Amino acid sequence: MDWLAAVAHLREQGRAGVLVTVTSVRGHAPREAGAKMVVAAEETWDSVGGGNLEATAVDRARAMLREGVSRPDTLLLALNEHATTEFGRQCCGGEVTVLLEPLPTRATVAVFGMGHVGHELARILSRLPLSLHLVDSRAGQLEEGRLADVLGGPADVHVHHAPAPEVVLRSLPAGARVYVMSHDHAEDLVLCDAALRRGDLSVGLIGSRAKWARFRVRLRAEGHDDAAVDSIRCPIGLPTVTGKSPAVIAIAVAAEVVQALAGTPAGRPSRETSRTP
Repeated sequence: MDWLAAVAHLREQGRAGVLVTVTSVRGHAPREAGAKMVVAAEETWDSVGGGNLEATAVDRARAMLREGVSRPDTLLLALNEHATTEFGRQCCGGEVTVLLEPLPTRATVAVFGMGHVGHELARILSRLPLSLHLVDSRAGQLEEGRLADVLGGPADVHVHHAPAPEVVLRSLPAGARVYVMSHDHAEDLVLCDAALRRGDLSVGLIGSRAKWARFRVRLRAEGHDDAAVDSIRCPIGLPTVTGKSPAVIAIAVAAEVVQALAGTPAGRPSRETSRTP
């Protein structure tokens, strides 16, 4: 694939990369200004000219990925027999400036259940730069007309009609934030169980104290220890935003997402707080 498809490919997979661009050329060089390539931790796509030029850019790009660098960097590379090189000589005679731009990954949020609360939450989250997965076992909840107010924002929205919605969990990247709020408590339980078995997802469950008490017992019966079960947030949303209407719950949960992505501790909601019966 070319560099443009590679950018979309990495974004789709939630993987980090670096866009490498030849910004200026003096004299002779393998590629003209504007040539681009994309570098990931173990793959590259397209080319900025091969040889020491490209190998040096790739090496620096991967160092940026390892170090978590978020700001662009610039390399100035001479292409002559007198230049100090690490990956072989290029004697084109020119000089090339290369810009390395980190490609930020998009956080992934998955909403399981597109009922009243799920739809309100999707509307808000679609306005954020996220990879947003909307999942429901009922096809009617995911009709394009119903989701018209969700599909036009900056989020990358992925719609999944899944009669067994837990299968969607398998394709989510590690660290994805999962919100379980289906129309069926049995379905919610299956999703919680499957998410805990993965062990690398952040899980929130909509519900009351009574619902959570039942789920705790059943999840322990499925073999999950207390630490795993307690990793599920129930109820969901910032505890300072109170109310039971779908819009209020959605605002509370969206605020929780924003704080989590910003790295701000939000505090754990009290078990006394009930979002739904």
